[in-house]
Amino acid sequence: MGSATARRELVQTFETEEDQGFHVHVPALKGCHSWGATRAEARAHIKEAIELWLESAKELGIQVPNKLPGLTTQEFLELL
Repeated sequence: MGSATARRELVQTFETEEDQGFHVHVPALKGCHSWGATRAEARAHIKEAIELWLESAKELGIQVPNKLPGLTTQEFLELL
Protein backbone atom coordinates (compact mmCIF):
# COMPACT_ATOMS: atom_id res chain seq x y z
CA MET A 1 0.00 0.00 0.00
CA GLY A 2 1.51 3.34 -1.03
CA SER A 3 1.75 6.21 1.42
CA ALA A 4 -0.83 8.30 -0.48
CA THR A 5 -3.34 5.44 -0.31
CA ALA A 6 -2.64 4.87 3.37
CA ARG A 7 -2.99 8.60 4.06
CA ARG A 8 -6.41 8.69 2.36
CA GLU A 9 -7.55 5.74 4.46
CA LEU A 10 -6.33 7.29 7.72
CA VAL A 11 -7.36 10.93 7.32
CA GLN A 12 -10.28 12.42 5.46
CA THR A 13 -10.19 16.11 4.52
CA PHE A 14 -13.26 18.13 3.62
CA GLU A 15 -13.31 21.68 2.31
CA THR A 16 -16.04 23.66 4.03
CA GLU A 17 -18.08 26.22 2.12
CA GLU A 18 -19.21 28.31 5.09
CA ASP A 19 -15.81 29.41 6.34
CA GLN A 20 -13.69 28.28 3.37
CA GLY A 21 -11.46 26.19 5.60
CA PHE A 22 -10.63 22.51 5.82
CA HIS A 23 -12.14 20.01 8.25
CA VAL A 24 -10.04 16.90 8.87
CA HIS A 25 -11.23 13.68 10.45
CA VAL A 26 -9.52 10.42 11.41
CA PRO A 27 -12.25 7.75 11.16
CA ALA A 28 -10.12 5.14 12.94
CA LEU A 29 -9.83 7.37 16.03
CA LYS A 30 -13.34 8.08 17.30
CA GLY A 31 -13.83 11.79 17.86
CA CYS A 32 -10.50 12.85 16.34
CA HIS A 33 -11.27 15.94 14.25
CA SER A 34 -9.59 19.25 13.55
CA TRP A 35 -9.77 22.26 11.27
CA GLY A 36 -7.50 24.69 9.47
CA ALA A 37 -7.80 27.72 7.22
CA THR A 38 -5.48 25.98 4.72
CA ARG A 39 -4.72 22.33 3.98
CA ALA A 40 -1.26 22.75 5.54
CA GLU A 41 -2.72 24.26 8.70
CA ALA A 42 -5.36 21.50 8.90
CA ARG A 43 -2.62 18.86 8.47
CA ALA A 44 -0.57 20.39 11.30
CA HIS A 45 -3.63 20.57 13.55
CA ILE A 46 -4.69 16.98 12.88
CA LYS A 47 -1.18 15.72 13.66
CA GLU A 48 -1.45 17.41 17.06
CA ALA A 49 -4.99 16.06 17.54
CA ILE A 50 -3.81 12.51 16.73
CA GLU A 51 -0.89 12.79 19.16
CA LEU A 52 -3.21 14.01 21.92
CA TRP A 53 -5.80 11.33 21.11
CA LEU A 54 -3.17 8.59 21.30
CA GLU A 55 -1.73 10.00 24.53
CA SER A 56 -5.20 10.16 26.11
CA ALA A 57 -6.06 6.66 24.92
CA LYS A 58 -2.89 5.31 26.54
CA GLU A 59 -3.63 7.10 29.82
CA LEU A 60 -7.24 5.86 29.85
CA GLY A 61 -6.42 2.32 28.73
CA ILE A 62 -8.36 2.69 25.48
CA GLN A 63 -7.24 0.29 22.77
CA VAL A 64 -5.92 2.04 19.69
CA PRO A 65 -7.49 0.69 16.49
CA ASN A 66 -4.99 -1.02 14.23
CA LYS A 67 -6.12 -0.13 10.72
CA LEU A 68 -2.70 -0.86 9.26
CA PRO A 69 -1.07 -3.87 10.95
CA GLY A 70 2.51 -3.27 12.04
CA LEU A 71 2.32 0.52 11.82
CA THR A 72 3.93 2.35 14.74
CA THR A 73 2.58 5.64 16.06
CA GLN A 74 5.53 7.46 14.47
CA GLU A 75 4.91 5.80 11.09
CA PHE A 76 1.21 6.71 11.41
CA LEU A 77 2.11 10.37 11.98
CA GLU A 78 4.69 10.38 9.17
CA LEU A 79 1.99 9.36 6.69
CA LEU A 80 0.10 12.59 7.29
